[in-house]
Amino acid sequence: MPRMLLALALLALEAAPLSARPWDDDVALAVQRNVPEFLDLLAIADVADVPADIQRNAALLKNAFDKRGFETALLANPAHRPLVYAHLAAHDPSAKSVLFYIHFDGQPVVPAEWAQKSPFEPVVKRRDAGGAWQPVDRDALMAKPLDPELRVFARSASDDKAPILMMLTAIDLVKSAGKSPAVDLKVILDSEEEMGSPSLAGVAAANAALLRADALVILDGPAHASGRPTLVFGNRGIATATLVVYGPRAPLHSGHYGNYAPNPAMRLATLLAGMKDDHGRVRIEGWYDGIALTDADRAVLAATGDDEPALLKRIGIAKPESVGRTYQEALQYPSLNIRGMAAASIGAKAANVLPSDATAELDFRTTPERDGRTLIDLMRRYIEQQGYHLVDGTPDDADRATYDKLASFTPGAIEKAERTAMDSPVGTWAYATIRAAQAPGPGAEPVRIRMLGGTLPTDVLVEALHAPFVIVSTVNADNNQHAHDENLRVGNLVSGTETIYSLVMAAYR
Repeated sequence: MPRMLLALALLALEAAPLSARPWDDDVALAVQRNVPEFLDLLAIADVADVPADIQRNAALLKNAFDKRGFETALLANPAHRPLVYAHLAAHDPSAKSVLFYIHFDGQPVVPAEWAQKSPFEPVVKRRDAGGAWQPVDRDALMAKPLDPELRVFARSASDDKAPILMMLTAIDLVKSAGKSPAVDLKVILDSEEEMGSPSLAGVAAANAALLRADALVILDGPAHASGRPTLVFGNRGIATATLVVYGPRAPLHSGHYGNYAPNPAMRLATLLAGMKDDHGRVRIEGWYDGIALTDADRAVLAATGDDEPALLKRIGIAKPESVGRTYQEALQYPSLNIRGMAAASIGAKAANVLPSDATAELDFRTTPERDGRTLIDLMRRYIEQQGYHLVDGTPDDADRATYDKLASFTPGAIEKAERTAMDSPVGTWAYATIRAAQAPGPGAEPVRIRMLGGTLPTDVLVEALHAPFVIVSTVNADNNQHAHDENLRVGNLVSGTETIYSLVMAAYR
C-alpha cells in the first residue's frame, strides 16, 4: 500500500508537471538579487543571550516577509526574543496548509577562533590552487554566471539563515511568474532553537489558530554529502548533565600530598573511561535496549549511498567507532558524549596542585526507543555502582568524613527524539514533489535519511500541531555549523531555492 501511494503521487506529478519551475539560471539571478539582503541578515549578531540582537533580527525578517506580501506578526515570548510568523494564502481557498519551520538564532561564538575580523561580518571566499580558503571581494557574488563554489563565511550562514533566504527567493520567483503558492503557506521563524527552544511550546499554544497546519516541513540541517536533495524523517533528541567529582576541601600542594590525597581529576577520568569500551560502545547496562534494526531498516540506511572513506577523510579520523556498521546506522543509537571537562588550570596558569574537584559536561543524543530520562537514570545508577555517593551541590564536612568517593550528578534540559514513517502523507508528498522537480539525469533521486544525528524542536511542534513532519536539509554538508568558520556554499542557495520552490508550488493532498 505505501508503495502504491508513492507511485500514484509520482504519476500525478508527472501528469501535471511543475511547469512554472524556473531554470537554474533564473534562480541564480534571483539569488544574486537577494544576496545583499542575506549579507545584511548575517551582519546582525544572533546569539539568543542578547535579546536586543534577536529583536533586530526579528524586525528585519518581518520586513522581508512583509515586502513579499505575507501577513506577518511578531510572536512574543517571556524572554523578549520574539518569533516571526508569516502567512501567504494559496490561490485555491481549499488548499491544505503547510507550516515551514526555520530558526534564525545562532550558536555562541569565540571570535578569536575565526579566520576573519568578526563572525558577524560576512566574508566571501574561494579556494586557491592549494585548497586553502582565500577572501575575495563581495562583488564576486554578482559575477555572471554565478560561481557555485564560492562560500560565505559567517555565523548562521548555513545554520539556519540560508533556508530563510531560499524561502524568500522562492517566493520572489513565484511572484515574478504571476502565481501564488499551491499550499496555504505558513512560516514560523524560531529565535531560540540553539538554546533548546524553551519558549516554543508556550508560543505555539498561545497562537494555535495561526500555526494550525496539515503538515510540517522543517528546514534545517546539512544536505547529503553527494549534494542531492535530502529528506530526513526523524531526529535524535538530547539530554544534558553535569558530573562533578570531589576531592580535598581545597587544592593541595602536589608535592606534599601527592600519593596521599586522591586526585578528583584522575578519578573523573577513570570514571568516564569506564563508560565506553575501546570500540566506542557504551558499557552502561541497558543503554541500547529496545533498538533492533531490521534488514529493511538497514536497506533504507544503505540506500543513502554515503561515501564512508571520504567522510573519514573529511573529518580527519582513521577509523570510526563501532556502535553501528556504518555512519547512518550509528545515528540510530543513543550516544554518550563528553562535551567539556575542567579541573584546575593548564598552560601559563598551571600550578602544581591536586585540584579540589573536576567537572565533566555530558550530552546524550537520544532516540525514540531510549528517551533522555531513561538515559539519565541509567547514568546515575552506573555512577553509584562505581562506589560514588551522590550529593546535591558541594559536599559538607559530614559527607567528606563518611564517604571516600563523592560526586554530584545534575541533569539539564531534555528534548525528545521524533521519527515519522517515510511513507507518511507528508513524506510521500515531499519526496514525489522534489523528485519530479529535478532535472533528469544523475543526482535526480532525493536522498532519504531515517534519522538526523542532531536535535531539533520537532517534538514541541508535533505535539502542538498533531501534524506529520519531514525535515528538508538544503545546506552543504561541510558547513562547520556550531563551530568556527561556519560557511555556506553559494551553489546550495540555488539548489535549496529550487527545492523550496517545488514544495510551495505542489499541492499537499
